[in-house]
Amino acid sequence: MRRIIIPLCLALGACVPNTASEMPSRAATHEESAMPAMKMFGSPQPMPPARSNRDIERDFLELAFQLESGRTLPYLSRFDGPITIRVTGSPPPTLMPDLNRVVNRLRTEAGIDVMAVRGGDANITVEAVSRSDIRRHLPQAACFVVPNISSLAEYSKARHTRATNWSLLTERQRLAVFLPNDASPQEVRDCLHEELAQAIGPLNDLYRLPDSVFNDDNVHTVLTGFDMLILRAYYAPELRSGMTRAQVAARLPGILSRLNPIGDTIAPRNSTSTPRAWVRAIQTALGPGARPPERREAALEALQIAQAVGWQDHRLAFSHFALGRLSQSTDPDFAHDQFLIADRIYRQSPGTDLHRAYTASQLAAYAISEGRGNDALKLVEPHLAVAKSHENAALLATLMMLQAEALDQVGRVTEAHAVRLDSLGWARYGFGADWAVRAKLREITMLNPIRGSDG
Repeated sequence: MRRIIIPLCLALGACVPNTASEMPSRAATHEESAMPAMKMFGSPQPMPPARSNRDIERDFLELAFQLESGRTLPYLSRFDGPITIRVTGSPPPTLMPDLNRVVNRLRTEAGIDVMAVRGGDANITVEAVSRSDIRRHLPQAACFVVPNISSLAEYSKARHTRATNWSLLTERQRLAVFLPNDASPQEVRDCLHEELAQAIGPLNDLYRLPDSVFNDDNVHTVLTGFDMLILRAYYAPELRSGMTRAQVAARLPGILSRLNPIGDTIAPRNSTSTPRAWVRAIQTALGPGARPPERREAALEALQIAQAVGWQDHRLAFSHFALGRLSQSTDPDFAHDQFLIADRIYRQSPGTDLHRAYTASQLAAYAISEGRGNDALKLVEPHLAVAKSHENAALLATLMMLQAEALDQVGRVTEAHAVRLDSLGWARYGFGADWAVRAKLREITMLNPIRGSDG
C-alpha cells in the first residue's frame, strides 16, 4: 500500500492571468528577515462520522477485505496484543513529535494498545529515507508500507516474494513503513498517518469516502473521526485475525451499534462504488508521469464517467475540480467555471468542508488576479478555521497569504502585514524549506495584477 503522489491544488501560479510563468527557486518576499518559528497544531479536533452504520458496515468490509487494486483478501489480518513502533533511518526533527501525537490519538480515540519505543525490535518499524530511495522502489509513491520486513534493504531482497504478499497474511507481526526524510514536515506527517493507519488497520482506499484518509484523493491528511471509528471497530474484541468476510459481517452490526449508537438513527445513503476507469483517469490526470495534454484528456474522461454514472456527490465535484486544475494555464475562465461548479456540488454534499476550502483557494486566487479584493476575502475567510481544524498547514498558509494579498488590495495594509507574517510559521510546516515558503509567498503576490505588472 502506498500514498500516491497526487498534488491536490496548492499550485496556484498558473490559474489566472498576470502571473509569473515559472516559479523561481528563491524569490524576494515582504519579509526579508529570518523566518518566524515553525508553527505546529495543538489538540486535535476530529469530528465524529455523521452517517448511517449501514453505510459504515459496507465501508468497513470493502476497506478490510480488498486491496487498492480491487483484489479481494480472504482473511482479516491485524496485530494480536500490544503494538510497538520504532523509528530508524535519518528522521527529520518533526517526525518524533508527530509520531507521539498520532500514537496518543490511536490509544485514546481508537482504543488500540500501541506505543512508541526507542530501541530494540518492534512490530512496526518506521524508516526515514530519502524520496529518491522510495521512488527507486516505487516510482509513483510518496511513502509505503510492507509486511514481514523491517528495513528498505530487507525489502529489496524480499520484494515480489510470498513474504511481502498481503493476501497471504492472517495475522500481522512485523511491518515496515517507509517515509521521506527530505520532504516538508506536513508531507512526512501525512505519510505517517496514512501508512500507519494501513499498517495497523484496513489496507484499501475508497474514493467514495468524503471524510477519510482511506481515500487516494489526498484531501484529508490526518486521521479523521471516521478513521478512528473504523480502527476501533477493527480491533473490537468481537473480531480476531483470520476471520473471513462473512464472519466479520455477522458481528459488525453489533460492534458499530456499540461504538457508534447514533449511526443506527441515520438513514443510509447507499453511495455507489467507484469504477476502476474513473480511478485510472484521476490518477493519470493528477499523478506523475503524463504530459499536460494527456492529463487534461484524462480529467475530461473522469468527468464524463462521473456524469454517466450519475454521481451527485464529492466525486463529481472532484472531477470538475481536477479539470479546473488542468485547464488553468490554457483557459483560465473555463477553469474558473469548473471550480464554481465543484463548489456548488460540494456545498450540497455532507462532509466536504475541507474540499470547499481547497476550492475557495482557487476561486480567491482568480478574484485577486482581477483586483476583486473584497470578493477574495469573502471566499477565503470562512475556510481558515476549517483548514486549521483539519491540521492542514499548507492549505492554511495558502489561504492566509491569499487573505493578506486581498487585504492589501482593499487598503487594509497593516492587517495584511500581520496576516502575511502569521502565515509564514504555518508555511514552514506545510512547505518546509525557507526557499519553498518564499516561493509560495511570491507566487501568491504575483497574482495581484499591479504587482505582476511591476515584475
